[in-house]
Amino acid sequence: MQPTATTAAPAALPPRPLPRALLAPRHWPGWLGLGLLRLLALLPLPLLRALGAGLGELFHALVPSRRRIVRINLRLCFPELSEAQRRRLARAHFRALGMGLFEVPVAWFASDRRLRRCTEFVGVEHLRQACADGRGVLLLTGHFSTMELGCRLVHLAGFPFHGMYRRADSAFADYWMCRLREARLGLPMVPKEDLKRIVRLLRRGGLVWYGPDQTLEAANAVFVPFFGQPALTLTATSRLADMGRARVVPYFPQRVNGRYRLVFEPALENFPSGDDTADAARINALLEQAIRQVPEQYFWVHRRFKDGPPGRRDPYAR
Repeated sequence: MQPTATTAAPAALPPRPLPRALLAPRHWPGWLGLGLLRLLALLPLPLLRALGAGLGELFHALVPSRRRIVRINLRLCFPELSEAQRRRLARAHFRALGMGLFEVPVAWFASDRRLRRCTEFVGVEHLRQACADGRGVLLLTGHFSTMELGCRLVHLAGFPFHGMYRRADSAFADYWMCRLREARLGLPMVPKEDLKRIVRLLRRGGLVWYGPDQTLEAANAVFVPFFGQPALTLTATSRLADMGRARVVPYFPQRVNGRYRLVFEPALENFPSGDDTADAARINALLEQAIRQVPEQYFWVHRRFKDGPPGRRDPYAR
């Protein structure tokens, strides 16, 4: 199924002015890297995925600390699998991570026509319906290896949106990630700490990307189940939807048989419910359902369970 845009294609955003400081010699390696990404985007997608899978295999072999985290996560979340099955899943996960890395230049530089040829859109009507009365929408998803390309595909489906992001430590990387993403998402990026601006955008009927599944701090978070394990989970989804008077539409990108699938689900009913803990558990259940469809593509390298309820030992401790 191919989407129909909700509105006429928006005018292209003017590019962010280039700070002169980024022309300094210390940033020249960054310019070389950017040029390499542009060249990589010209390669056929099957070749890029093969290169990425090979890099993932290398990462799996040479970075035992991350391999250990992935295996611990899979043991906690998939106890029904045998040890051999979990090891195969871990290896497939590293291959998926590598593919995702090599898909970044495609997300930033490939033409719309090229991506449409290899993408299936499912449930676009759900997002179109959520936008119909002018209310804002939180585009809810998780951290998958297809995340960067998945964002590009949302815009390709006809829905420009604001990306919520965490600032990069490098000024060069921060500038170019924002500039290239804005060129392909259609609307400006918004730092996640700028809560007032995010709420204002939602109240004005904007669409804002949000991935709540990587908890970096204990404030405004609760312990709710995730794959049967108590996981510290942000309650910000409820608060943003409430303050922004916005609907929440889950969407999930998938890599399937050498193609891409972008799945939109119906807007959440009775959300927020008034119970932040119940809402957080509901979000985790949605994410878990989506992860089970393509388990190797989720970010298992993240220490999702490092913060536990009182009395629980850190599963990653040696």
